[in-house]
Amino acid sequence: MKKVLVIGGGYGGLRAIETLSEYKDVAVTLIDKNPYHYLQTEAYGYIAGRFDIHDVAIDLKSWCEGFKGNVKFIHGEATSINFEEKSVHLNGTDLFYDYLIIATGAKTHFFSFIEGLRENSYGVKNLQRAHNFRIEFENLIYKKLQNDEGSNEGELNIAIGGAGLSGVEVAAEMAYVLDNYSKTIGDTAKEIHIYLIDASETILPGMGQYSIENTRKRLEELGVKILTGAFINNVDTSYIHFKNGEKLPYNFMIFTGGIKASALNDTIESEKNGINQLITTPGLNVQGQKDVFAIGDCVEIKDAKGNALPPTAQIAEKSAEYVAKTIRHKIDGVKSQAFDADVQGIFIALGGKYAVGEMFKYIKVKGYVAYLLKKAITHVYYLGLRLRINTGFKNRIR
Repeated sequence: MKKVLVIGGGYGGLRAIETLSEYKDVAVTLIDKNPYHYLQTEAYGYIAGRFDIHDVAIDLKSWCEGFKGNVKFIHGEATSINFEEKSVHLNGTDLFYDYLIIATGAKTHFFSFIEGLRENSYGVKNLQRAHNFRIEFENLIYKKLQNDEGSNEGELNIAIGGAGLSGVEVAAEMAYVLDNYSKTIGDTAKEIHIYLIDASETILPGMGQYSIENTRKRLEELGVKILTGAFINNVDTSYIHFKNGEKLPYNFMIFTGGIKASALNDTIESEKNGINQLITTPGLNVQGQKDVFAIGDCVEIKDAKGNALPPTAQIAEKSAEYVAKTIRHKIDGVKSQAFDADVQGIFIALGGKYAVGEMFKYIKVKGYVAYLLKKAITHVYYLGLRLRINTGFKNRIR
């Protein structure tokens, strides 16, 4: 029986386990410092108050129990790896492995060169920070509803730093929710403004022109104020200061402008890029470690042509499937090909029942049809998690 340790219960870690669980001669242990799987792709709806906590968090222990015995969950933080002994250190103990998959993901990169950014903004990569921002947003709405003294004096600005996928989805959903709140709190809802800020000259840098143009149009229809080519110099408790000397008063801020690989990478002596992601071999091995793999956002992933792939859930899952099958090949003594994948499509949620999407480079959709397609993809993923958890509950009762 081969022992496989998976560090990280994100999209990549879970997909690797689903594939490995099919092999009866493999015992899998999942390690995560959180007891839940966080559906980061749904963060936009949770922050805006349209989704509840059960829509974005799944209990990992129950999920692992759904595999009927050959998958175990350990709630703890892996603090170091001993490659020579083939062990992972956590909670004062060592776990040994035959194969190791590092899937620790990434965190929000609050750029150190922007003074005050970390202290005065929230991220969405972490559930606790997303939850804290949701509370701030709901408190603002509550004060408007209560007509508290001072709550209706002047305009209130919500700033979102970073106009990539996460940024535009959060901006659109919050603007849509605010528009709906106008039925409850009246014209005071119009005093709350959403600002989307990015240093690039366009929103969604690197994405297709169809997505960029239709996303911008939708955001403008929702009343989002878009500031591109805007370089943030520093952030204090009241203002966002730009390099051109202008400043924007704000009430609270989300930052989605960058990622940085998780802290475990700091303990690994191997080549890394500028955002601390591991640079692996073409087979996604940590350099010099034939039985250790890295997948998802904690690693710089490229296609067969050497082009960097975006740190998305889709790429995390593809890299996970590849590594799980590679481990099977290694056990069987079969040679594996180098990893190769591309982005087959992407959908952008833009408030309410509206989305924009591109698939297979040629299919382009927007509006309600795109929303239904995105919803279907999310539903299938979520349903799979729920069915596994239900199996775990039944096993526990028995």
